[in-house]
Amino acid sequence: MEIKIDRDELFRAISHVQSIIEKRSNMPILSMILLSTDGSGVNISATDLEISFQERLPADVINPGSITISGRKLFEILKESKRAEIHIKEKENSWVSISDEDARFNLACLPADEYPVFMEPEGVLTVKIDGDILREMINKTIYSVTLEEAGFKLSGVYTEKVAQEEKSLLRMVSTDGHRLSMIDKEIKDVEQLKTDGGVMIPKKGILELSKLSSEGGPIELGFKQNNCVIKKENILIVIRLLESKFPDYNAVIPQKSKHFVKIDRVSLLDGMKKMVILSNESYRGVKITLENDNLELVSINPDLGDAQENLVVEYKNERLEVGFNARYFIDVLQAMDSETVELGLIDNSSPCLIRGENDKGFLGLIMPMRL
Repeated sequence: MEIKIDRDELFRAISHVQSIIEKRSNMPILSMILLSTDGSGVNISATDLEISFQERLPADVINPGSITISGRKLFEILKESKRAEIHIKEKENSWVSISDEDARFNLACLPADEYPVFMEPEGVLTVKIDGDILREMINKTIYSVTLEEAGFKLSGVYTEKVAQEEKSLLRMVSTDGHRLSMIDKEIKDVEQLKTDGGVMIPKKGILELSKLSSEGGPIELGFKQNNCVIKKENILIVIRLLESKFPDYNAVIPQKSKHFVKIDRVSLLDGMKKMVILSNESYRGVKITLENDNLELVSINPDLGDAQENLVVEYKNERLEVGFNARYFIDVLQAMDSETVELGLIDNSSPCLIRGENDKGFLGLIMPMRL
């Protein structure tokens, strides 16, 4: 195989796959990318067996064929190249030459026929979603995906379609057992999506979807069998869905709150950031005391000291004291856009609900903790 290709286009494509290719694997082929010519272009493929990526780029095909190249090393070579065109040529005995007008690299490669076969599911019904909307949905749910290995069944974003007041909505939900985030967005033709019973998109896959959506423009999203299919222009991504069952999240969301607090989002965020200065593995909590339009934050760490701050709020109910993990408040408040947020509480043993006027369709939930 031999091609000449635009450096910037190839660098952009190879940058996309850096988080997909396996850097430490007992299967060396997964650290490679596959380049396969196709008429007047080349297909760039990468996979970790859970996520498969393919993008077609225009190229000057001198000799057709397929080769594998180290995805990381090709990325580093392209990053340092200052020339407009890259020349890639397959050589004998599993070597490949990569050159521009200034430098030449010879890299060892693996047989192309050993690379995992890319299979696009057939007959997938997709729905077009604005990239900005998709990015917002991901940004407002990704922070509460569990990081713990023991919580594998929760290590993704639950996605389903819901009908609400004669509207067809796409819903994303995530939880780590201590907090929950949920967002609904009205999407045209969302009822076509095959998400009956809901699907779980793994965290690594949802991050790839977030990166693609951050570039703007429409994205096609579809589901079939155990796969999530994503299309954008010449890019195709197939993500294997998690098979675990998501818990009944509706059961933990209170239907009514007793105490309502309106507060400036940035003021509360800044206050919580001050409280976590004294936190560590043993002491992560902050005590919130509500009384007479005042919200008091108190953080106590016997090993380090204590911190306290008072914030002006709208609150007319009786005195209430409740403890929370301050870091959880920081995460949800950073993901929101509203100037003012509303906290909904029942008592010191019930969850806190967080909403904002400019965060339509979004709900944050944080479970209380004993201090």
